[in-house]
Amino acid sequence: MRALVKTEAGPGLSLLDVPEPVPGINDVLIKVRRTGICGTDLHIESWDPWAARTINPPLIVGHEFVGEVVEVGSNVTDLHPGDIVSGEGHVICGRCRHCRAGRWHLCANSIGLGVGRDGAFAEYVVLPVTNVWHHWPGIDEEVAAIFDPFGNAVHTALSFPVLGEDVLVSGAGPIGLMAVAVARHAGARYIVVSEPNEYRRTLAERMGATVVVDPRERDLADVQADLHMVEGFDVAMEMSGNPAALRSAIANMAHGGSVAILGIPTAEISLDVNEIVFKMLTLRGIYGREMYETWYKMTVMLQSGLDITPAITHRFSFRDHAAAFAVARSGDSGKVIMDWTA
Repeated sequence: MRALVKTEAGPGLSLLDVPEPVPGINDVLIKVRRTGICGTDLHIESWDPWAARTINPPLIVGHEFVGEVVEVGSNVTDLHPGDIVSGEGHVICGRCRHCRAGRWHLCANSIGLGVGRDGAFAEYVVLPVTNVWHHWPGIDEEVAAIFDPFGNAVHTALSFPVLGEDVLVSGAGPIGLMAVAVARHAGARYIVVSEPNEYRRTLAERMGATVVVDPRERDLADVQADLHMVEGFDVAMEMSGNPAALRSAIANMAHGGSVAILGIPTAEISLDVNEIVFKMLTLRGIYGREMYETWYKMTVMLQSGLDITPAITHRFSFRDHAAAFAVARSGDSGKVIMDWTA
């Protein structure tokens, strides 16, 4: 089969012919149809310090996908050839305290698809049946391909109640854009998006933002005044990993406000703990998705009218992977999809 492989330490990916994976008795073999490019894939392709510490080549990369079941292991009874599926990218150990308690998303021993095991940027991928999500009828295939990052957005946006609340989203990358749509769908009053990239500010407006701000040109306090907000934001979603963005969010929170932090910084961030204490703020780190409650939430929200398709902006054949990665890296894009059937 054809697959995108990190063959050795250093920048770049290679499109190679590699053996098809063989499913075990508890596994599912999936023919990949479409994949999404994630920030993690960009880190691996460029071979930044995180990738150098984390990745052991050779490795097939990629973890966002939709595909069709072609074969199941002898212990698998609830999936069948032809089923349209995606995969939860964190393969858990099943033995730790949290796994045994059913809190799979807290497993400290999880292995990432396309990070610690061969991934989905290939014509076929294998996953344990417990990691395979069978899509409900009517789910758009391109949306199904990005259920993984969509799940990050849902996990972040619904970590705290947003109904009737004033929400700040810092960072309008693909996950931030989807979080805007989720917050709008869940009944937020005002959604303010802080994002320096003009292309993505425009996308944020399409996704349902009330106001979009270039943080280099406008202070969030001015936005609050224009919207006649009384004290500050009730909920903030930090999606950028930028130190100034996190500090600005904390500085603009209402007393008793809540901050969900998904963005991953490249270095340590110093914070004024006095602001957190005296405002009685709640800060919560977000990683991945809740298995599988978030997947249910994604599906039912789509069925009830949530539309995240404007976040998908570019489409390429997998053969044009270099161009696809370049667009994803440029910032002038939302979600970039690669088609493995073309």
